Amino acid sequence: MPHDSPGKPPIDNTSVVLGGLREQVDTLYAECGAARWRLTRKQFGVALERSVRKRFCEDPSPKREGVEEYIRTLHLEDLALASACMEGTESAWQSFVEGYRPYLRAAASAITKGSRNGADAQEMADSLFAELFGLVDGKRGEASLFRYFHGRSSLKTWLRTILAQRHVDRLRQTRRLEPLVREDNDGRTVTIAEKVETPALDPYREEYTERFVSALKACLELLTAQDRERLELYYAREKTLAEIGRLIGEHESSVSRNLERIRKELRANVEQQLRTAHFVNSQGRRRPPLSDGQIALCLQYAGEDAPIDFRKLFPEKTPGASTSGRKEPS
Repeated sequence: MPHDSPGKPPIDNTSVVLGGLREQVDTLYAECGAARWRLTRKQFGVALERSVRKRFCEDPSPKREGVEEYIRTLHLEDLALASACMEGTESAWQSFVEGYRPYLRAAASAITKGSRNGADAQEMADSLFAELFGLVDGKRGEASLFRYFHGRSSLKTWLRTILAQRHVDRLRQTRRLEPLVREDNDGRTVTIAEKVETPALDPYREEYTERFVSALKACLELLTAQDRERLELYYAREKTLAEIGRLIGEHESSVSRNLERIRKELRANVEQQLRTAHFVNSQGRRRPPLSDGQIALCLQYAGEDAPIDFRKLFPEKTPGASTSGRKEPS
């Protein structure tokens, strides 16, 4: 990364992507209570910048409207807390430890299928704290995992996903080091190989993405006609909030709030579907519901491997077909 020329003031990175949104950033900074953790306005702006850059990584000059809509979907209070922890603020760390250590141990217990106070669960949860704090050889460094948190999910969901992945990594490592053995003709155990290659991917990864798409389709069918229409116009037809408002007779802010409500309801319903419903995979095999740890992996893999094509989920309509006769909002 090139350095600024000598004599020039340092560049405020928040201006690169956030551009003319300084007033909005000031408002969001106040609303999420970032100051209680002594996170400065500039540090908050840098965290937003990092998140926006991650979201629009393929678009170096995203439209202001798109950036505004994206920022409204973020879990800003969680982002502020994570950013303050990354900065090493004592009050933030105290708040994080008090609020999240019991949750992390409970989540680790569910993933390892042990008791909350079990050694494996405690060790997994507490070791994650060291990584979040950025400890290297007992000293705090610049390697805090919080730098990868962008506020797109809640902090709890993000942490649970990391725990689930850590558990999978441990299982892979254990299996990789297990000797492959067989019995010879005399019944004696003979070592065939000292280690087994680690698989490139979780063997259930493809099935998890299939499960997610199946659960999403089932949950979309449960939405009201109006909520389905909102999703269709926004995701399948790529209408702006203002355009949707004109089509369905809602104020732009109401469209934004309704979309956020629908997203939260969909996520909760998808998780419940994965938790309770059996699944028939592409080979016709009936698979049991998923545990919380498996659900976290399922959502992670879906985000990485199965971007949803909403045009295929809403193929029967043409743009604005169901909005005829509606009045524009006054």
